[in-house]
Amino acid sequence: MSQTRFINPPALRRPPGYTHVVEVTAPARIVYIAGQLGVDGDDKVVGDFRRQAVKTFENLKTALAAVGAQFRHVVKFNNYLVDRAHLPTFREVRDSYLAENDRPASTTIAISGLAREGALIEIEAVAVLPAAARAKTASRSASKSAAKAAGKTRSAREPRRRARPRRR
Repeated sequence: MSQTRFINPPALRRPPGYTHVVEVTAPARIVYIAGQLGVDGDDKVVGDFRRQAVKTFENLKTALAAVGAQFRHVVKFNNYLVDRAHLPTFREVRDSYLAENDRPASTTIAISGLAREGALIEIEAVAVLPAAARAKTASRSASKSAAKAAGKTRSAREPRRRARPRRR
């Protein structure tokens, strides 16, 4: 059984909206969520900073749900903002998605721009779930079946074949 502890050492000032140290004792399942943007189902950047921030958190929520996780399982956020002036709005939106206690460790960086034109915010997440909480998804099962049918997987007992050099 995995355990997660959220720690704010007394010698460090109490942080606004995050935790200084998050300790995870495994066994556990670690999930990495790629940077999410404020884009809709048509892959279009939505509105102003607040709308993008809300949509970014909604996209994170969807990504977490794909593996049976929720925001309470997130132990680390990496936040990228194109303008530090948006920090108060970012914090307000973030705080509306997180419980008051046990907030993830977090790093927020102001950058000159993101890969998507018009994007103002991007957030990556790391979540930790108990090993027993593993969710089976249809796409993962379908991918394994397709790979097996194509002969792209081998059993654990089947040795790897090494390419032999051609003799001339």
